Amino acid sequence: MVVRIGSRGSQLALAQTGLVVDELQGRYPQVEFAVQVVKTSGDRPSASLLPLGEGVFVKELEEALQAGAVDLAVHSLKDVPSRLSPGFVLAAVLKRGDARDVLVSRSGQRLSELPPGARIGTGSPRRKAQVASLRPDLLVVPIRGNVDTRLRKTYSGDVDGVIMAAAAMHRLGWEDRVTEHLPLEMFLPAVGQGALVIETLSSSADMVRMVAPLEDEATRHAVAAERAFLRDLGGGCRAPIAAYATVSDGRLFLKGMFLPSEGASPVFAEGAGPAAEAEEIGAALAKKILSKG
Repeated sequence: MVVRIGSRGSQLALAQTGLVVDELQGRYPQVEFAVQVVKTSGDRPSASLLPLGEGVFVKELEEALQAGAVDLAVHSLKDVPSRLSPGFVLAAVLKRGDARDVLVSRSGQRLSELPPGARIGTGSPRRKAQVASLRPDLLVVPIRGNVDTRLRKTYSGDVDGVIMAAAAMHRLGWEDRVTEHLPLEMFLPAVGQGALVIETLSSSADMVRMVAPLEDEATRHAVAAERAFLRDLGGGCRAPIAAYATVSDGRLFLKGMFLPSEGASPVFAEGAGPAAEAEEIGAALAKKILSKG
């Protein structure tokens, strides 16, 4: 039996898909898992991802699933739209990795130590908003490309530092390049950041059963709250919205951030409740944020 797993072609995407293949291969040694690279809209050169809309790293993988070209698709959850396309299911949410953001600076200085006017590279409105809130004297400049491309631009002097996902650096084995892990208390991550998911067709019962052992229930609840928060604020993966949820002893704790407009101060709010009511907690927190204007 051969199971075809769709993946983006970036170094990070292939490393993450490799982690999933290793997990599945360990459980099903009799099955051959073949990785198939699918080029997505988000992988094509563009000045900005904003005009491309939501799901730019997912759409073509879903098309490959629908066409029967692949059986499963592996995504970074933060790339998956808050409303899943009809006919698809997130069959497994894997145990979350490090959800934090990191700073990689050319000088080795931390965010608080960088001189006024230092250039921080990021293509994320969320990161831009939080950097501006913490260090309004820094210059945030747009930057695109894979992790290695952004690092190259940092070391070559195009920017003085770049902010990226900790999980990406860890999964690529590049922890030694990290200058600083930005604390969750002051720098909230993207919705779903650090979590990997396996998507398939909702009609593919065999595939759903196969990947079920990789499911992590606590992560499923946490990201469900975050995604409900994002969805009810009407935001996509490019919106200046951040959220992070944790689950402990059956209770879920959620903190969210929203930037109402360019130049405004971020609005923060917190919520909590039974983990089984994750989506309701996320929706309630979105309502709370909106009530703050």
